[in-house]
Amino acid sequence: MQIVLILAIVVFVIAAIWKTYEKAGQPGWAAIVPIYNLYILTKIIGKPGWWTVMFLIPIVNYIFLIWGYNLLSKSFGKGVGFTIGLILLGPIFWAILGFGSATYQGPAGGGENSGALDDPR
Repeated sequence: MQIVLILAIVVFVIAAIWKTYEKAGQPGWAAIVPIYNLYILTKIIGKPGWWTVMFLIPIVNYIFLIWGYNLLSKSFGKGVGFTIGLILLGPIFWAILGFGSATYQGPAGGGENSGALDDPR
């Protein structure tokens, strides 16, 4: 019975991340491919692909994961409180992103030209 509950939670979390990736314009199936899913996450949050390696280095990965979750929250128009939710209650907050009304606003919430200087014209 315990294995059924664990499998149900895993399927639920995969579905939530899948939907979140699709909302961000990325392939949902990437959520189930190890390491590639981290690369797609870096694309969603607007960071370079080498961040994927940082997610794999012990101890350093905690810093980059928290930073990445903060950028993910901003990319969907959420704040620091949502970042804390992703860290502490990940399955619930991934579901809020994937199945809720949150919309992708571009990397770190800056739209398509995130990181570009504002045009003073």
